[in-house]
Amino acid sequence: MTTVPSPCNNFCEIDPQNGYCRGCYRTLTEITSWSVMTDAEKLAVYAHLSERRPQ
Repeated sequence: MTTVPSPCNNFCEIDPQNGYCRGCYRTLTEITSWSVMTDAEKLAVYAHLSERRPQ
């Protein structure tokens, strides 16, 4: 069993334009659900974080 760490970096601010946290690039739903997500669900979130970051 793996434990997927949270991408949180303690800079929590939701961007009203896109709905992503400006610190970790998760949605508010992803942030609040993190503790009950399976590792597979967490890894799926991680898969989208890089495309959500501004270039």
